[in-house]
Amino acid sequence: MPLPKFTELYQQLILAPSISSTESSLDVSNKAVIDLLATWFAELGFHIHISEVPNCVGKYNLVATYGCGDGGLLLAGHTDTVPFDDGLWSKDPFQLTEQDNKWFGLGSIDMKGFFAFVIEACKNIELDQLSQPLRILATADEETTMAGARAIAESATFKPKFAVIGEPTGMVPVFMHKGHMSEAIRITGRSGHSSDPTNGINAIEIMHQVTGQLLKLQHKLKQQYACDHFAIPQPTLNFGHVHGGDSPNRICGSCELHIDMRPIPGVTPEDLFLLLNQALLPVQQQWPGAVDIYHLHEPIPAYSCDTSSELIKLAEQLTGETAIPVNYCTEAPFIQQLGCDTIVMGPGSIAQAHQPDEYLDMASIKPTQQTIEKLITEVCR
Repeated sequence: MPLPKFTELYQQLILAPSISSTESSLDVSNKAVIDLLATWFAELGFHIHISEVPNCVGKYNLVATYGCGDGGLLLAGHTDTVPFDDGLWSKDPFQLTEQDNKWFGLGSIDMKGFFAFVIEACKNIELDQLSQPLRILATADEETTMAGARAIAESATFKPKFAVIGEPTGMVPVFMHKGHMSEAIRITGRSGHSSDPTNGINAIEIMHQVTGQLLKLQHKLKQQYACDHFAIPQPTLNFGHVHGGDSPNRICGSCELHIDMRPIPGVTPEDLFLLLNQALLPVQQQWPGAVDIYHLHEPIPAYSCDTSSELIKLAEQLTGETAIPVNYCTEAPFIQQLGCDTIVMGPGSIAQAHQPDEYLDMASIKPTQQTIEKLITEVCR
């Protein structure tokens, strides 16, 4: 059975919904995408291994392998997409639409479309001439928990020499990015009638003390930590969401603040979580049992690859682009745990990611295809 043409590969990937969301009403299985990829790579002669992600019902990882043993190249990507706002899209997000020399569709660049490029490259290469293994990794839930990549890091039995994650970088190699932490601080006070403040413990007033301590922590991070590769060199702390109370004539009994923190290389999520707890210790001591700090999701560490590495040099040679750092977060720190040099480099612009009318610039198709083919042959042959 012949493989679909490149456009048809793209169409079928976009057609299969694979939304990952913390809201159960929006979240769907990625199995349809995994099954498509399994069929196509098997047709190319790859050995297929599909595994359900632990504790994630309906979410699957795929590893497709041509060759055997360690070494060689791993091309990795996630099969899920973010949710979409139907009212803001001018196209059907689940149809590949061509207009103005662009391909529109949810996942066109972030990042199901990457797999179409990889399959097309494999169609054009004499795979039986490869002397090193070529592996394709397709993961689940990158857009939420990164559970798929975490599972691979914990359980994989293979060790590639190089790994390339095909996130949308415009085919510019990325050697570093910050991590991501979402933390919640919940204040539990005691409600009561507002006419007498002694009737309760006001959670908003305690949260006021918390925010004061966090502003001090912001300043400390800026003064004491820096990675000069980034335009904003320090780990950041952002106040993202706060909610407390239910009526002006009641003492607020509960208040919750959500913050975002961005670790940098050399400063781990554990380091930042410790600093967060230390900053709030005075408030906790003043109000025993009132302050609770917890993760909204498991933290994602920062990532970096040595700019003198063989993989960075090869990617720069193939693309003509100098490797750069970026601020967004990927699966790179988990793929790196396989023991391989790891970079981020793929088709499309990050400016279109998570946006209505997400699209791939068709002018980039041919050069991207050529680069991926050269990458595979340089590493594996």
